[in-house]
Amino acid sequence: MNAVNKGGRGARLPPEVNRVLFVRNLPFKITAEEMYEVFGKYGPVRQIRVGNATDTRGTAFVVYEDIFDAKNACEHLQGFNILGRYLIVLYYQQNKVTKKMNLQKKEEELKELKTRYGVGDD
Repeated sequence: MNAVNKGGRGARLPPEVNRVLFVRNLPFKITAEEMYEVFGKYGPVRQIRVGNATDTRGTAFVVYEDIFDAKNACEHLQGFNILGRYLIVLYYQQNKVTKKMNLQKKEEELKELKTRYGVGDD
């Protein structure tokens, strides 16, 4: 089914819109069930991954079945208050993550080359 004609909803979507949302500023104690309850109101959710490591706590990925449901959730849940925390809801952008990882890798390689060849940062 063509996304343009799906249910007559909108002709074009901005390029950053996709089915995967990245959610920040979540309460640390929120459960997956509570996440499904909040985000499921906007359409069928394929998957929710709540961060539980020290550096990912308070974040989650929410994957919708339909791009329009993700767009609707993003628009309505931005700034939504859950247990005194205001949600930050963004579209997940793989290229930004990859670009950041590539930059870190290049910096490490440069540092290694400088060490190997005795080049300083004087």
